[in-house]
Amino acid sequence: MNFKWKKQKKPYICLAPMAGYSDSAFRQIIKEIAPETITFSEMVSSDGLRYNSKTNKNLMQYKEIERPFIVQLFGKVPEHFSIAAKIVEEMGADGIDINMGCPAHKVIKSNHGAALIKNPLLAQEITQATSEATKLPVSVKTRLGWENEGTLVDFCKGIEKAGAKAMTIHGRTYKQAFTGSANWEPIYQLKKELQIPVIGNGDIGSIENAEEKLKNLDGLMVGRATFGNPWVIRELTEYFYHDQAPEKRAKIQSKEFTSYWIKYHKPTILKHCESAVEMKGERIAMNEMRKHLAMYVKGLPNASELRKKLVLVNSLKEVKTIFQKII
Repeated sequence: MNFKWKKQKKPYICLAPMAGYSDSAFRQIIKEIAPETITFSEMVSSDGLRYNSKTNKNLMQYKEIERPFIVQLFGKVPEHFSIAAKIVEEMGADGIDINMGCPAHKVIKSNHGAALIKNPLLAQEITQATSEATKLPVSVKTRLGWENEGTLVDFCKGIEKAGAKAMTIHGRTYKQAFTGSANWEPIYQLKKELQIPVIGNGDIGSIENAEEKLKNLDGLMVGRATFGNPWVIRELTEYFYHDQAPEKRAKIQSKEFTSYWIKYHKPTILKHCESAVEMKGERIAMNEMRKHLAMYVKGLPNASELRKKLVLVNSLKEVKTIFQKII
């Protein structure tokens, strides 16, 4: 696939890179539900790739169904990004994204992620080094700023000049982390200043707020709203690409909702588990699937009791046994 941002169908609908969540198994489920989705890997350390870390290479595992598939890198050493970019290109990804927005303490402490907002020259050096090392399109994901959005336009103009082909902006500052409501107004203003595509991210959980937030932007990136509800991505692609409104969901806690869940959600959830086991082996996969399973049963009668059982599962067989009792 010769992926280019400007040739993609708009608005772009993207699955956010989320550490511990958006692994290959989850991306496969998203793509089966909504094939037009652009997927991103979990954060991959450019330092780790530079020193041949197996763990970081494992984070880049993918299946053909996941395309277009973009690997997100993080770090602070331009030379390491150059090396990592070549590795990503060789393993067949469709693009590279650079994380300049993660607010996690251990990431900031290492001067990675959102810490680069305070060092725009280094951010530009990293973008340029990555862009010059590969033929793949390089994008950057960042936030409104460190404490406020005052530096956003200048920061992103520098990134664009350094070779970025697209920008994703999370509508919160570093200081906000994930608290409060995302502010999209600075993102709309930024779009007027850049020539490259701009994607908005933050608090997208339904067609209604996606339509309200899109405005002049080129695309939307959905993250936490997919936890336990990957079908939200399908609703967006059906609405924006196929002019279809989603079918009305049965009322939560009703018998109709349970029937709907068993008929449509249960097969998808089991397939998610099976894909995870295939990619990582049963022990690791089921340990990681517990958090997904706990969220998948939201809205079912006795959901709290189901969660207590699902967060302890060790095998696919146990999951199927628990699900068989949901009638």
